[in-house]
Amino acid sequence: MPRLAANLSMMYHEHAFLDRFAAAARDGFAGVEFLFPYEHAAVDIKSRLDDAALTQALFNAPPGDWAKGERGIASVPGRDDEFRRSIDTALDYARVLGNRKIHVMAGLVANEAAREAQRAQYVEQLAYAARTAAADGITVLIEPINPRDIPGYLLNRQDDAQAICAQVGAPNLQVQFDCYHCQIVEGDVTTKLKRDIARVGHIQVAGVPERHEPDRGELNTAWLLDVIDELGYEGWVGCEYRPRAGTSAGLDWARKWLAPRA
Repeated sequence: MPRLAANLSMMYHEHAFLDRFAAAARDGFAGVEFLFPYEHAAVDIKSRLDDAALTQALFNAPPGDWAKGERGIASVPGRDDEFRRSIDTALDYARVLGNRKIHVMAGLVANEAAREAQRAQYVEQLAYAARTAAADGITVLIEPINPRDIPGYLLNRQDDAQAICAQVGAPNLQVQFDCYHCQIVEGDVTTKLKRDIARVGHIQVAGVPERHEPDRGELNTAWLLDVIDELGYEGWVGCEYRPRAGTSAGLDWARKWLAPRA
């Protein structure tokens, strides 16, 4: 049965960030993910995870200056040293929080003429990140993201992500398969899951096109979760969506896979 992880960056905004862990556990989630932990001490987050008996599934390595519009620095020229320090920072947090997956964002393409060079740098930096993370038994993830949500993002397609993983050749480099992004960019989500599942390290769901609860819209998420189960996927499925109203009130779609706790 698919294991659902609440994305605490998008869900439970009724609560302060550190209080979202307990709220997610009360609703029956056994795991959580979020974009970035770096505004809080790792030990404080770990305390909330332990108190709520939650597993940390995933977070992102530092993306550069998010407030200024940066969306990763792995492919950005001249940021090599900063990128490598960012991997060290992410691994420091992962050692405390216990997650075995870290998502490394690719970054934005300066212009189309720069795309090939940035892709080459991206491959080189991913090789470094995977090699460094392997010492801690951690898998590095890359995620194709649709250009509507992040215009100019380097990586948009599932087949390109799979090709990059093959080019790097590291066993601990896998693809983060977000069904929402895949549907917007290329569709045919079920077929791509079946084609690529061997190198999929994390899956995420959201309704398309509004990115609300995955209970309506272009994707049949209940069907996809059954397919994911049939494929033998044993990882987490992150619920990376913006609730229409209250988070808990909008979880009817997920009751089949959640077991509320006291």
